[in-house]
Amino acid sequence: MKLWIMRHASFIARTVLVQNGNVEQAVRLINRIMGREGFLEQYRLTRYYEKPYQTRRRINYTKCKAIYNEDMDRKIEFLLRKNRVEPYPGYC
Repeated sequence: MKLWIMRHASFIARTVLVQNGNVEQAVRLINRIMGREGFLEQYRLTRYYEKPYQTRRRINYTKCKAIYNEDMDRKIEFLLRKNRVEPYPGYC
């Protein structure tokens, strides 16, 4: 990946520089910027009417997913921590 893409300021009115006529790379970059800022997700949610029960299910699912991910991150961090006390000293 080119260095200028990584340093591209994504907050400047959501514009993308097209260099050397490489439009495909610019489109990928603008899609990444819009995805990071949540435009595409907001568009997908408001494209069709969502019934109230579907909204409740979606919100509850995202809450449960966030709780699960937080719990798994905590467990992984616990397992990967360093400088632990040796549980069985002298045992190889």
